[in-house]
Amino acid sequence: MADPSMTPFDFECAGERLQALPAGALYWPTRRLLAVADLHLEKGSSYAVAARKLLPRHDTRQTLGLLSGLVETWQPATVVCLGDSLHDCGAAARLPQAEQREIVRLASRARFVWIAGNHDPAPPPARWGETAAEIGEGPLIFRHEARFGPADGEISGHFHPVAALTVRGRGLRRRCFLTDGRRLILPAFGAYAGGLNALDPAIAQLFPDDYDALVVGRDAVHRLSWRRLRPDAVLAERL
Repeated sequence: MADPSMTPFDFECAGERLQALPAGALYWPTRRLLAVADLHLEKGSSYAVAARKLLPRHDTRQTLGLLSGLVETWQPATVVCLGDSLHDCGAAARLPQAEQREIVRLASRARFVWIAGNHDPAPPPARWGETAAEIGEGPLIFRHEARFGPADGEISGHFHPVAALTVRGRGLRRRCFLTDGRRLILPAFGAYAGGLNALDPAIAQLFPDDYDALVVGRDAVHRLSWRRLRPDAVLAERL
């Protein structure tokens, strides 16, 4: 399997050089900052208990394994988790011991900042790192959900953007970053996260002029204008 950290895609947002990683994470070389959005840890166990849906309950292990690989590869000084890191308020209590230890281990390797989301408004356990509603780093501000109106340097998640494409006559659906050079929305990082079409009005209204999708491939990221995307991917679930 290809290394998900390989072939980063360089682009600019609010005058800063950033890198979109094929794993669906953002890296800011100047600050050695890694950002991920919408981990939705323990979503599988939540559905098994509350919704009685028989999903395999290994999503947390898979998501943390990918995050651990990125931390090992990029050696960030700071890791920002942009909200909805836990799927619900009881997720921390359902975490297996091995996964709890892994989060604590990762938090010892870098400064971890957990942004509050709509799924996880309560702070995570103290040994996981810092908590905040949002944080500012230089010209960039990191929060869970984008705010309507001008927002130069805003980095957010929440919408789980996906790009619908036609490639060689086949319809494809891929996670994507969205940017107009002023703000950036990250794709969901969690193994079981759903997705909202990048052309959906809830997203498009945040980019009144023009915007591009940085589409996540297997080992690379490709930049496409929103005009090349299809409108037929649907919202998989409530965000």
